[in-house]
Amino acid sequence: MTDIVDELKWRGLIALSTDEDALRKAFADGPVTFYCGFDPTAPSLHLGNLVQILTMRRIQEAGNRPLALVGGATGLIGDPKPTAERTLNAPEVVAGWVERLRAQIEPLLHFDGPNAAVMVNNLDWTQGLSAIEFLRDIGKYFRVNKMIAKEAVSRRLNSDAGISYTEFSYQILQGMDFLELYRRHGCTLQTGGSDQWGNLTSGTDLIHRVEPEAVVHALGTPLITKADGTKFGKTESGTVWLDPEMTTPYAFYQFWVNADDRDVSKFLRIFSFRSREEIEELERQTEERPQARAAQRALAEELTTLVHGADQTAAVIAASRALFGQGELAELDERTLAAALSEVPNARVTELAPVTDLFAEVGLVASKSAARRTVKEGGAYVNNVKVTAEDAVPSAGDLIHGRWLVLRRGKRNLAAVEVTGA
Repeated sequence: MTDIVDELKWRGLIALSTDEDALRKAFADGPVTFYCGFDPTAPSLHLGNLVQILTMRRIQEAGNRPLALVGGATGLIGDPKPTAERTLNAPEVVAGWVERLRAQIEPLLHFDGPNAAVMVNNLDWTQGLSAIEFLRDIGKYFRVNKMIAKEAVSRRLNSDAGISYTEFSYQILQGMDFLELYRRHGCTLQTGGSDQWGNLTSGTDLIHRVEPEAVVHALGTPLITKADGTKFGKTESGTVWLDPEMTTPYAFYQFWVNADDRDVSKFLRIFSFRSREEIEELERQTEERPQARAAQRALAEELTTLVHGADQTAAVIAASRALFGQGELAELDERTLAAALSEVPNARVTELAPVTDLFAEVGLVASKSAARRTVKEGGAYVNNVKVTAEDAVPSAGDLIHGRWLVLRRGKRNLAAVEVTGA
């Protein structure tokens, strides 16, 4: 990599910058100490946060030093939401979430070597600060007219919900974070999403007022959009989290496998650590043979391995193949199979019934008569075995892990039945 700014631009990761030429020079003169903040307002990070972490890793691998800030203080307040006040969480809840977020960030950055990452917590410099000290030493540098002009604040001021002084003050706290990290670690760059630009520039403005000779920068990544108009990082079942208990590794893998052909090139550039040549080759394959979904599968494998590890990735790939008849369902471990089947239509029954009844029950066909036609046409499968008799009834011995039947109509239409009373 010859120029990290060029690399970030090629990957579509620069939406805003305080001064791109000055930042380019800073990197060239480097190393640059930089930071990105993550607030513990939930028990897990999500795909939007992953954009920031992987951007940090790219900048680190270009020879710079990252500070990963998990906001034990700002997490007690939360940045202003577009529509309403956040629910304030108890301090002990936030403290627990701080540790969970740290554990998710640490495997994704390098914590050894000459540019080793450092974890920091803004509670370290705020918990002992009195209100008077905060107002005298920090608050005096902020102008209310500029604060209310920030996009996040102005949206709330113009809404029915309004904004509390608590959330209004968030940008002051984030600005103070940059100042403290500048003083403590020589940090001269803050990165974050472009939707946080007002908060990012609060820090650069504060440092310029307090330390007039300082040269500091802010870099905003773009908001990721999807071609179909739906929100990035969301599925029908909700947010895609990094915690495997909140979004299973199988569901995480499937999110990337199911990426729209119109989006996969963008996703590769933002999330993959493959070279330009490798990415351009996957883009070419998508254009020439989109049905093969080579780019989606490559991205799904890379990111699932990065977030959940090679063993989990191998398990979910095996499950994905087995569900469509390319592997043995019975060889899948119960946890992985349960996660996979939770992503397809499913039904719970108390006793075994004819296959045609089960196909109709789970919604693979519109009626029992339609199920019979599917069997007659050779398109009905139970546990990847073709059903040849219209009156076939599965036995208890057919239940995978003593619980499930995997139903398939044709090549791609899957469903599951869990038998709870057999």
